Amino acid sequence: MKHGRSIAVIGLGYVGLPVAVSFARSGASVVGFDVDARRVAELKDGHDRTREVEVADLRQGTLIFSANPAAMEKSDFYIVTVPTPIDEARQPDLGAMIAASRSVGAVLKKGDIVVYESTVYPGAVEEECVPVLEHTSKLMAGADFAVGYSPERINPGDKQHRFETITKVVSAQDARTLDIVADVYGSVVSAGIHRAPSIKVAEAAKVIENTQRDLNIAFIDRPGTVSDVGV
Repeated sequence: MKHGRSIAVIGLGYVGLPVAVSFARSGASVVGFDVDARRVAELKDGHDRTREVEVADLRQGTLIFSANPAAMEKSDFYIVTVPTPIDEARQPDLGAMIAASRSVGAVLKKGDIVVYESTVYPGAVEEECVPVLEHTSKLMAGADFAVGYSPERINPGDKQHRFETITKVVSAQDARTLDIVADVYGSVVSAGIHRAPSIKVAEAAKVIENTQRDLNIAFIDRPGTVSDVGV
């Protein structure tokens, strides 16, 4: 580990937990935060209900779990990995991302960096999350703190293609921040780092990747497709 950043991972599901564990394994100081106190208690006891992480990895000396946002006060690099489902009207539900932004904003300091990994539409981070960070922290993005986006690409249950072995797409609101974000992720991702030209481009890349995945699944599962006639 060369980046010297103290990391907080917000959201400890099948995406966030492997991220937190990987950084802790590299020697970084990591706080794993989740609003679900039961989830946090299970992880402290060495139990991962998602079965993505081994017991030994949950008990690393550089990794702590907490349901208290104050535990992130000494962090300076925040990775938001909360879910982004759809609501009853089938519209994106950014409720968890907004709540996570408030939690981060409450402990945000000058010089800190916030990177979102949650799947969103292009523009969501800068238009929806940044204002919450600014309002809660009373700081200004681009002047006091910086923001980036790096779409999660984890395939649940896949033991071969892991966080560390999948090329990581990174983006940020300025070149200096992009260098730092790439350096931090590059300390644990062995598959390589791809720098997107902007946050919106990285957000769009995730949408396209998910669309391709959904189409592939639909063609395979749909009766009457070429997969059913052996072509």
